[in-house]
Amino acid sequence: MTSAPPVVCMRGVGRRYDSGPNRVHALRDVDVIVHRNEYVAIVGSSGSGKSTLLNLIGCLDAPSAGSYALNGHNVAGINEGELARIRNQEIGFVFQSFNLLARMTALRNVMQPLIYRGLAPHERRARAAEALAWVGLGDRATHLPNQLSGGQRQRVAIARALAGQPALLLADEPTGNLDAASTEQVLALFDALHSNGQAVIVVTHEASIARRCRRIIELIDGRIVRDEPVAARVG
Repeated sequence: MTSAPPVVCMRGVGRRYDSGPNRVHALRDVDVIVHRNEYVAIVGSSGSGKSTLLNLIGCLDAPSAGSYALNGHNVAGINEGELARIRNQEIGFVFQSFNLLARMTALRNVMQPLIYRGLAPHERRARAAEALAWVGLGDRATHLPNQLSGGQRQRVAIARALAGQPALLLADEPTGNLDAASTEQVLALFDALHSNGQAVIVVTHEASIARRCRRIIELIDGRIVRDEPVAARVG
């Protein structure tokens, strides 16, 4: 039986930006392999390249060099329309700022990305309701974002990301706008997702959150300088 491909498979990836006579190398010769059921933190200071790596993993940008396969799909060099389709099918995004639509209920916010899957309305509603129930907000389905706390809004965002049954959950500073109690609730959800087999990548500048993951990838000046299990750093 053929084994499943890695969720993320980057080989020799680089990203440069040209501005007139200047050339900036944001990433250089990056290799990243992430399998199903991995729980990975990407860390680094401002300017280290972690945001660039996030954008490449999330198919929001394309590499200048190297190869990238997302869940078996070669995404280096494909056109924007195809990239958007793969991004919608394979990745669930959770952002620091929630990115909820203010005039839509929690249920409709979760349903929204499923429209682009071509799912029937009843299936969109059923998936969204199930995802909201999983994050503990089944009783908040009809609430607007401004009727929810910050932690609840982030849990709606997680439900939205999960409703599409993605191969990868990609979280960018997901607790940056939350208090300590809400942070713990969100991280507990990520822990549970990992336990259920979901691949999760968290981009963070907080060491305590990185240690919560099972593997840490650290970047400095566009290069990976550390890639190790969290267990290897304990004790």
